[in-house]
Amino acid sequence: MKRLQTLVLALLATLGLVLSACGAQNTTPANNNAAAPGGGGTKTAIIGYTASLTGKLNVESTRQSNGLKLWMDQVNEKGGVKLADGTTVTFEAKFYDDESNKDRVQELYTRLATDDKADFLISPYSSGLSDAAAVIAEQYGRIMITTGAAADDTYKKGYTLVYQAYTPASRYLTGSIDMLAQLDPAAKKVAIVNENEKFSKGVADAVKAYAESKGLQVVLFEGYDAGTTDFAPIINKIQQAAPDVILGGGHFQDGSTLAKQIREKNLNVKMVGLLVAPPEPKFAELGDAALGVIGPSQWEPQVNFTAEAAQQKGMEWFGPTGSEFVSAYQAKFNEEPSYHAAGGYVAGLLLQKAIEKAGSLETTAVKSALDYTNMLTFFGALKFEVDPQAHGLQVGHDMVFVQWQQGSDGKLVKQVVWPTEGATAKALYPVR
Repeated sequence: MKRLQTLVLALLATLGLVLSACGAQNTTPANNNAAAPGGGGTKTAIIGYTASLTGKLNVESTRQSNGLKLWMDQVNEKGGVKLADGTTVTFEAKFYDDESNKDRVQELYTRLATDDKADFLISPYSSGLSDAAAVIAEQYGRIMITTGAAADDTYKKGYTLVYQAYTPASRYLTGSIDMLAQLDPAAKKVAIVNENEKFSKGVADAVKAYAESKGLQVVLFEGYDAGTTDFAPIINKIQQAAPDVILGGGHFQDGSTLAKQIREKNLNVKMVGLLVAPPEPKFAELGDAALGVIGPSQWEPQVNFTAEAAQQKGMEWFGPTGSEFVSAYQAKFNEEPSYHAAGGYVAGLLLQKAIEKAGSLETTAVKSALDYTNMLTFFGALKFEVDPQAHGLQVGHDMVFVQWQQGSDGKLVKQVVWPTEGATAKALYPVR
């Protein structure tokens, strides 16, 4: 009997060692999806990302990274985020220079997910680099907020953990149609003229479809070659079509030239909306040709979204006001923030809010919270598509439309005119 008891104890001890060894092999990343035992303690969550410290995307990427750093510093200085079990979470960045290189992005995001055990990921700047990073985020089961990336295609590949902060490219100019409907329901005719390159053509195709879906007639749909400097043939076609509104453009140089020649021809149109060029301060150098022209931007420093507006729209307000963000950014980096900087900051806000709502760092819980996001921030509204066909696509954020108007001193000043809850002035309409 004694020998039998000894044998049983030996077998149990051996079984315990085997189970222990098996458990050790089934580990999760050191920082990912873990909480302090029993709660009430502290924990550091690692946020991994790459930034183009070198390469052609350096300027925009650096500002995006600066915005994210500001968010992280602020939330940590305020004591971090409380989880449901009482654990306090603060955040630590782990990042690398991607050199504006797509191949390097995939290598580095793999390192962030495996070697660095990042809990969450933020995308690099640009649609191309973000698309490369999204594959890795999904492969290793990491939630990633993309910012500085407007392309729609990334969210149509069946990913479940990738969430877009920017308004998609397909909706860059659709807000102008919504604004027109509010300003002048009687306006029915739209002319669309755009540069023949991928981004501009994609925007033009989308706004054409949207305008027609709203019952408007697209009386001219015309492309022009990159580098065009003489728009007389196109302007003659616009004049013959007699539209209420002209939309399109491409980049700064062609957009500025088109606006100037439209003014010189003195076309009788009620609204002119162009890509890229109008938000740039240099556009004001066109003088009268800039007056009344509108253009889309992801965000502008003077935009005025408020908690009151959120309440009126039945949305939750989260984060600082626009003026608080601008002041804090200027104090830290000694420059006015661009929309790239605001995008970096709001990527952090999205994670923060989702973690707070989930009360957890568990991927499934944070994913669920992101899926149900519906909030207004200084950056604008934020909400995600949850249909598997386009999961994570941004559907809440609208492009901010700016318009050059005449100030009290007679000089041109850039005003935000759409959406109305963020406007700094009423739209000048009609412009002619």
